[in-house]
Amino acid sequence: MSLLKSLGVATTALMLAVPAVSFAQSERDVDQEESNRELVVDFYNQFFNEHETEKSGEVLAGDYIQHNPEVPDGKAPFVDYFSGYFKENPDYKSEIMRSAADGDLVWLHVHSTNGDEDQGEAVVDIFRVDDGKIVEHWDVIQAVPEESANDNTMF
Repeated sequence: MSLLKSLGVATTALMLAVPAVSFAQSERDVDQEESNRELVVDFYNQFFNEHETEKSGEVLAGDYIQHNPEVPDGKAPFVDYFSGYFKENPDYKSEIMRSAADGDLVWLHVHSTNGDEDQGEAVVDIFRVDDGKIVEHWDVIQAVPEESANDNTMF
């Protein structure tokens, strides 16, 4: 086999091998993921439904990172923000419809309402957990409309 042909075969073999290595995933720690999911679900219910902001806030890291532009970074500012919010909105509740975990991330699909007459909002909350603490949060929020173009619910 010529040198050029050998080089071509070797290059092709390498190119075929690289995607397999690049897309290989490490083994999941399902027990840790479930522990993270339970931590977030317990926190969420205690914080957003029971409004136990101080006690439930213990699972937030001191340098908690918040990606919602209306809520400040940090554990203390987060707790202070929602303590005030719940005083002004005592009927606020968030029903977790679904939850899932993958690695250090936990997702919640939530129906948030502020009283019985409120259609509410559909929320997807994403939390990052590190060493038993919630360290980071993202959310996507959409109002539940009075009417829909289909017969499906948002939940």
